[in-house]
Amino acid sequence: MIEEVLSQVFGIWFLIGAALVFFMQAGFAMVEAGFTRAKNAGNIIMKNTMDFCLGTVAFLLLGFSLLCGAQGNSFIGWGGHPLTDFAGTDWSTFTFNLVFCATAATIVSGAMAERTKFISYCVYSFIISLVIYPIEAHWVWGPDGFLTGMGFHDFAGSAVIHFAGGLCAFIGAAMLGARIGKFDKDGKPRGIPGHNIVVGALGVFILWFGWYGFNGAAATSGLQLATIFATTTVSPALAACTVMAFTWFRYGKPDVSMTLNGALAGLVAITAGCDAVNVWGACIIGIVSGLLCCLFVWLLDYKLHVDDPVGAVAVHFANGLWGTLAVGLFACGTETMPEAVGLFYDGGWQQLGIQAFGLLCIGAWTAVTIFLTFLGIKKTIGLRVTPHEEIQGLDKEEHGLDSAYGGFVFETDMSPYAPVEIAIPTSEKEVVVNVEDAVPVRMKEGTGEFSQVTIITKPDRFESLKNELDKIGIGGMTVTNVMGMGVQKGQTTYYRGAEVESKLLPKMKVEIVVSEVPVQKVIDATRKALYTGQMGDGKIFVYDVEQVVRISTGQKGKDALKYNEA
Repeated sequence: MIEEVLSQVFGIWFLIGAALVFFMQAGFAMVEAGFTRAKNAGNIIMKNTMDFCLGTVAFLLLGFSLLCGAQGNSFIGWGGHPLTDFAGTDWSTFTFNLVFCATAATIVSGAMAERTKFISYCVYSFIISLVIYPIEAHWVWGPDGFLTGMGFHDFAGSAVIHFAGGLCAFIGAAMLGARIGKFDKDGKPRGIPGHNIVVGALGVFILWFGWYGFNGAAATSGLQLATIFATTTVSPALAACTVMAFTWFRYGKPDVSMTLNGALAGLVAITAGCDAVNVWGACIIGIVSGLLCCLFVWLLDYKLHVDDPVGAVAVHFANGLWGTLAVGLFACGTETMPEAVGLFYDGGWQQLGIQAFGLLCIGAWTAVTIFLTFLGIKKTIGLRVTPHEEIQGLDKEEHGLDSAYGGFVFETDMSPYAPVEIAIPTSEKEVVVNVEDAVPVRMKEGTGEFSQVTIITKPDRFESLKNELDKIGIGGMTVTNVMGMGVQKGQTTYYRGAEVESKLLPKMKVEIVVSEVPVQKVIDATRKALYTGQMGDGKIFVYDVEQVVRISTGQKGKDALKYNEA
C-alpha cells in the first residue's frame, strides 16, 4: 500500500517537474532578451516561443518515436507514434521528454542572436527537435540505449542536452559570423552590453528555480530527491562566487552578467551527476565550472573570434562537457550509484573513460548533423539577415514591430561599432530612391562668408558621420536628438493584422558652421558616411550665416571658429 502511494506521489512529482522545466523557457527568453539589445527583444521572445511550439510538432511527428520507441534498437528508437496510438502512449513520458527536447533547441538561440533570419531559426530548431536530439538522447535515455548499456551516466542531461545544445550553438555562431562591430579591424573584441540586466537576472533566477525540476523530476525516493536538491543548490552558488571573485580580481570590479552566467554554468555542470556526487563534489564541480565559464568567454572573444552574445557556448558546451566528465571523478556512492566509481574515490579510470566515450559519440553525431543542417540553410534560404536589417533591429525588419517596449523610451543606440560602407552610385541610374519621391526644394546661391550645414540622419549612423567629418578637419558640432519623419510617412506596419498609424521616428540633428572648409567637402563626407540607397538616409540643409561671435572672448568672424593653441 505504501509503495503504491509513493509511486503515485512520485508520478505526480514527475509531471510537476516537467512543468518546472517548461517554465525554464521563460528563463531562457529573459536571459537572452536582457543580454542583447532592445531593438531585438521582440524577435528573441518570438524565437523562444516558437522553438517550443515547433518542437512540439516535431516531437509529435517523429521525435518521440526516435527517442522512446521500443521497437527500434540500441542506436535508434521506433514505434509508439503518439498521433496514431493515443491509448498506448505513455503521456507522462511524452510530456517529460518533450520539455527537455525544447530546452536543447533553445540553447542555440542565444549564441546566434541579433543576426539570424527568423525563418532560418525556425527551420534548424525544428530539425533539432525532429531528428538530432531524439537520436542521441535515445542512446542514453531510450529503452535500450547503447551508451547506458555501457554504464554511461547522465542523470539529467549535461551531455544529452547541454553539451549537444552548446555544440550546436558554437557551430552555428561560427558559421553565422559575428555581429557588426563586435570585432575591430585588428580582431579585438568590443563589448556590446545587453539592454536590461535586470531582466537577464530574472531569467537566471527562473532557470535556477526550474532546474530543481530539471534535475529532480526523475527522482524516485525522498532521499534521492533531497540529495539532488542539495547538489543543485551548492554547485551554482560556488560557481557564481568563483566568477565574481575572478572578474573582481581580473577587471577591478565584479562583473554582473558574467556572474549570472557563472550560476548557470554551475547548474549545467552538476546536471549529469546531481544524483551521484556528494556536496564536496558539488563544490569542486561548481568552482571549476565558474573558471571554465570565464576561460571560454575569453577564448571565444580573443582567440576563436566567435561572437556569442549571451555566453551560451561557455555555459552549456564547456560545462556540459565538464559536468559529464566530473561523474567519472566524483561519483562517491549514492542511492542511484551505490558503488563509488569516481576516480577520486578509488573507482579507477573506467567510468571516466566511459563518460569520455559517450561525449565523443554525442559530439560526433551532433556536430555532423547540425553542420549539414546549417550548411543546407545557408546555401538555400540563408542564415543571416542583411547588414541593414541587423543595424535597424530584427524587431522592425523581421516582425514589423517598432519596439518590444511600446510606450517606453530607451536611450538611442549610437553604436561605436564598425560602419557598414555602401558605395555611392556613380550615375543617377544606379540610385535606388526615385527623384519623384523627393521633396521639391527652392534653392538660391549663398553670399555669406560662413555657412551652416545641418544634417538630419538616423542615430545609429552618427558615429560613422563623426568619423568622416573628423577626417576633413571638422571637430566642432552641435548634436541634438530630435523626432521626425519624411513625406513618405515611413513603411506601412501592422499589429495583429491592423495597420499602425505613422509615427515620429528618432532622428539626430547635427549642426556645423564652416568657413575655411568648403561646404561641398562637408556634403561629400556626409554622403559617404550616411548613404545606403534606401528611404530615410537623411537630408542636408545649407544656410548662410551673417556673423559668428564667441561668447568667452568676444572674437568675431573666422577668429571665433578657431581655438588658439596653448
